[in-house]
Amino acid sequence: MNSGAPEAAKAAGPKTAMVLAAGLGTRMLHLTKDRPKPLIEVDGRALIDHMLDRLAEAGVEHAVVNLFHMADQLETHLAGRTEPRITTVMEPERLETGGGVANALNLLGDDPFYVANSDALLLNGPHPILPRLAAGWDDEKMDGLLLLHSTVEAFGYEGYGDFCAEPDGLLTRRPESEVSPWLFTGVQILHPRLFKDLPEGPFSLNVLYDRAIADGRLYGVVHDGEWFHVGTPQGLAYAEEYMSERFAGRRYR
Repeated sequence: MNSGAPEAAKAAGPKTAMVLAAGLGTRMLHLTKDRPKPLIEVDGRALIDHMLDRLAEAGVEHAVVNLFHMADQLETHLAGRTEPRITTVMEPERLETGGGVANALNLLGDDPFYVANSDALLLNGPHPILPRLAAGWDDEKMDGLLLLHSTVEAFGYEGYGDFCAEPDGLLTRRPESEVSPWLFTGVQILHPRLFKDLPEGPFSLNVLYDRAIADGRLYGVVHDGEWFHVGTPQGLAYAEEYMSERFAGRRYR
């Protein structure tokens, strides 16, 4: 898959992003009893700030963050950020990933935008993550571009992966009962045109991925750095240990 031209993409990439932060974080057990999952810290910094830092570094100027569970804590925390500029959207009910983005479309503009899970924890490889993803965007043939990672090389991940890919990055779903080469990292670029004829009520972005796959318009770029599955206390502990040993007080990259 094409690695693109990251420095050019930093200037030309999306200036707007949606950060998904409305989940309950139930798999984190006691760790989310008194705080939402996006405020859990790794390497002394909240998970959501790790992601917002990445977006700011990539030139994103405006990030929309959806809130639901313990929303007051997140809203207070985000009020201290100036880069990127933050707009919060309170959900009256949990709208899931697709419904959450659809609910905020009026704030995201008419151009392609980043969508990222607030707990997606990634480290740069040889190239910065988001500019590299933006360099792979082709508006003529794509409605969605997902950042992927090797299924067998992901830290703390025990699943079967999500997608198979053609050499040009065109995606198909993992065959049932098989392990696929690539998992989805929770970071992507989506075009607003993907959000047409939407389901009623809450729905997953997977509904739109399947639609884009059927149209031959869902592609992927493989992440060339580390990705951590921070979905359980064990996964969190592993990420914390790795970051502590690798960076020893220095800022991660």
